[in-house]
Amino acid sequence: VTSTLEKDYTQLFSSGTAANQANALYHDERTLTASSAESLDLNASLTDVFGASLTCTKLKALVVKAAAANTNNVLVGGGATTITTLFTAINDQAIVRPGGMLLWTAPDATGAAITAGTADLLAITNSAGSTSVTYDVTVVCVE
Repeated sequence: VTSTLEKDYTQLFSSGTAANQANALYHDERTLTASSAESLDLNASLTDVFGASLTCTKLKALVVKAAAANTNNVLVGGGATTITTLFTAINDQAIVRPGGMLLWTAPDATGAAITAGTADLLAITNSAGSTSVTYDVTVVCVE
């Protein structure tokens, strides 16, 4: 049996705050030591490429890419003030295997709501205690 699948899943965002728009971008390569975790505060602690503080109110796209050389998985989500419009429950996590990637988009005008103090943290966890993990993260949002 032969089957050809040719699909283009390109998601473009123009500058703005409406549907198919965003006005802020954060990206970084990060490393977590064995068994450690971190929380990225999308409403306060991130800075853009110019060093300006980001205060995201709507998440429009998220990419988490685990390094192929990782031994452990990278876990995305969980935590007390996780973005509940991204996950259905505060303890939900996505598993990103070595070399794998999590890609999530919400191009509509609403996006995933980010609320300071109650729904603004993106938890990233190293799944095991043996080695560190490296991952790339990209956040596209509306301030």
